[in-house]
Amino acid sequence: MSLIKKELTEKSGYTMEFSVSKEVYEKAEYEAYKKNVKSINVPGFRKGKAPKAIIEKYYGKGIFFEDAINECIPEAFEAAVKEAGLDIVGQPQFDIVSTDGDIVLKAVGFVKPEVTIEGYAGIAVEKKVDAVSDEDVDKEVENARKRNARSVDVTDRAAAMGDIANIDYEGSVDGVAFDGGKGAGHDLTLGSGAFIPGFEEQIVGKNIGEEFDVNVTFPEEYHAKDLAGKAAVFKTKLNSLKVEELPALDDEFVKDVSEFDTLDEYKADIKSKMVKRNEEKADAEVENALAEALMEKLVAEIPEPMFAIETENFVRDYDNRLRQNGLDLNTYFKYTGLTLDALRAQMRPQAEKQVKMRLALEKIASLEALTVSAEEIEAEYKRISDAYGVALDEVKKMIAEEDIKADMLVGAAMKFVKDNAKVGAAKKKAAPKKKAAPKAEQTVEAATEEKAEKPAPKKRTTKKKADTTAE
Repeated sequence: MSLIKKELTEKSGYTMEFSVSKEVYEKAEYEAYKKNVKSINVPGFRKGKAPKAIIEKYYGKGIFFEDAINECIPEAFEAAVKEAGLDIVGQPQFDIVSTDGDIVLKAVGFVKPEVTIEGYAGIAVEKKVDAVSDEDVDKEVENARKRNARSVDVTDRAAAMGDIANIDYEGSVDGVAFDGGKGAGHDLTLGSGAFIPGFEEQIVGKNIGEEFDVNVTFPEEYHAKDLAGKAAVFKTKLNSLKVEELPALDDEFVKDVSEFDTLDEYKADIKSKMVKRNEEKADAEVENALAEALMEKLVAEIPEPMFAIETENFVRDYDNRLRQNGLDLNTYFKYTGLTLDALRAQMRPQAEKQVKMRLALEKIASLEALTVSAEEIEAEYKRISDAYGVALDEVKKMIAEEDIKADMLVGAAMKFVKDNAKVGAAKKKAAPKKKAAPKAEQTVEAATEEKAEKPAPKKRTTKKKADTTAE
């Protein structure tokens, strides 16, 4: 098995011819025979007992060719790539060039592009740190009170906005019930906007035990196309009402929710944490600005497979996060109305940025001759082990040392860029009011907020196994 020739083509493409020796092929062909003989019928022989030569005479000499050549390709291709010194990207296309003697194959694909980048040291950026006001601190304290509120039954009045109404409901369109339109014992905070527009307002003024109709119209852009824009009637019963009672804002409250004894100490700690959070946010914005600048300075003919592969990585990571919260992509698509192609399209821009950033930082690490010591690599393995609660030996099995080193060099390159950037302080401003993220609609109520959890450490590999199907 050896390299015959290679040629680099435009836009980071390559063509390479390599061989599989006759001896290696014949061994693979015999293994293919042993694998398939049990399912082959030949007249005059019991099933699975026909000799290889007889089967080839009866069905043709090439009956085992495809299985045999596909068995040979991975090892032969990997050896040829190593000999050629190519850094390949994605899956190549294979063709048979010759079967006279040694098998000669041709691979056509892409390599990582040649990269040039200049002016990456001394990039000028502004650092904007949001100020923390007393009002900001008071909002945080109020949020803590809400988190520690207790529910109190309401029995002496009708429902009002802000109440937690426990309801049974069943919806229908033109007198026909629809999937997902029924619920029992459901707690709904009136005014939260969790249900279809107009639903919650019609509960206001109703008394406990009362049964009534709620008339609404589904939004035109509703994800369930069979319901979009249609009028619906929900037969509803109000079971009970509660209100949330906030705890008194005093030192006793502070002792219950923190390690502090007084309200002043508690507020001072909140302010300190908010200041730190705003500093970290500003640092992240500086890093984003530097990243954008680096991508503009990058010059490279990036092959399409690099973007496609990274997009698939993003989709796979998103699927993993959903699964950690008891969902999966199919369920996500059902509730959002998205498709796999639409999700890929959403993730494609960020995937492109990720590819460009990594290429830029890898080049900077090379130009600056950055290094990572064995001790630093071991410390990184230990950090991953501790962060994800996975045994150190298992982490080392999951992530190759060369991948750890590559990631650390990229991090070192980003640190170099940040350390050499010209960061100017901007005038501090009050933190803008953040809008709540829109909720994904479900059939009647909004989807619950996704929990943030750490994903398991990914098994990273630099080499990707080639598609071994030769055309």
